[in-house]
Amino acid sequence: MSSNKPHYEADPDEILKRDSQRWTFKPRGFNIIWGLDQRYWNLPAEGTTDPAELVQVCWLELTGTTKDSLPEGKYEIKFKLEVKPGAFGLSNSPIFMMAKVGKRGRYKWNKIKLQEKNSDNRTVTVEPTFQIEVKRTTDDNKLYFGLYEVWTGK
Repeated sequence: MSSNKPHYEADPDEILKRDSQRWTFKPRGFNIIWGLDQRYWNLPAEGTTDPAELVQVCWLELTGTTKDSLPEGKYEIKFKLEVKPGAFGLSNSPIFMMAKVGKRGRYKWNKIKLQEKNSDNRTVTVEPTFQIEVKRTTDDNKLYFGLYEVWTGK
């Protein structure tokens, strides 16, 4: 059943600061386009670490932002993506992992290619990592990052 408000807005309580340089984002800690529309997403219950499930792609955009400005240093962003047996349609649609420091920062990006199936018909797991450096040159040192199905530079 669809919601009147289709996009899910991140719950700040689902973003856990582990120390000054490490955060854990539970699935509900992200902004998810079409996240409240059950035709596209199955979101886990609040407070759990169960994964969010993308049922079908309409527009993949999943974004996160750190609550606080980050101290200077290098940061690694990592997602765990699983493609279930029988999934289709992703092999020709690369996913982009993008990040920037500050709202006005410039994005760095990395292309991720998901494999739809393997020889023994098991779930395919991909754990892409991405590194970004924070320098003390800006007032806004929050990290903005996400996964995008298509990116046109706009």
